Amino acid sequence: MQRHIAIVEDEPAIAANYRDAFQRLGYKVSHYPDRPSAMDAFAQRLPDLAVIDVGLGDEVEGGFDLCRELRSRAPELPIVFLTARNDDFDVISGLRLGADDYLTKDISQAQMLARIVALFRRVDALRRPVAAEEVLERGPLSLNMARMSALWRDQPLELTITELWILHALAKHPGHVKNRQQLMDAANVVLDDNTITSHIKRIRRKFAALDPEFNAIETAYGMGYRWHGEA
Repeated sequence: MQRHIAIVEDEPAIAANYRDAFQRLGYKVSHYPDRPSAMDAFAQRLPDLAVIDVGLGDEVEGGFDLCRELRSRAPELPIVFLTARNDDFDVISGLRLGADDYLTKDISQAQMLARIVALFRRVDALRRPVAAEEVLERGPLSLNMARMSALWRDQPLELTITELWILHALAKHPGHVKNRQQLMDAANVVLDDNTITSHIKRIRRKFAALDPEFNAIETAYGMGYRWHGEA
């Protein structure tokens, strides 16, 4: 089945370059020049992946608003920012809103395509059938990687693909410290230290929204993070 990538980009020439690159890999591609046209299309049918610029026409942060709206409707939809805005505040803001990756437009086309392909591989890995014993149970935590779902005290956690892989890496071996490189490897994504920290904070906030007493993800200062809940 042909996968559908939506590009939300207000510069037609740039969008055309991305479109051509994705089409050469066999993807179906749709282009939307602004947030309203993208939301109208997504209300009818969601793509398999959305590539979004931050600034969209007159909306300086239209991409952030679009990401927020998409996340509220489709927690598992892969979302990638591809933008000229590369300061730390924008990167952290994008990831806090739930993007799976944040790329800047100075990235080579080959690297950009590799990151998109890697993101689809993570989706495929989550959707492959798994043996019953691979459904991870850690006390009140339940991770079903086949269904891309997580429960805490029988309440659903709405995690992105990246967040789900990071949580799985931590919970798989309770008490073992995972450094940032190991968490990147587990999520099959290339991120910097600040980005991993942002993902961990976002995961903690989602747990805390369900359980204010949640404290199962510990920071091992100077080393990384560990799951210290029940094995």
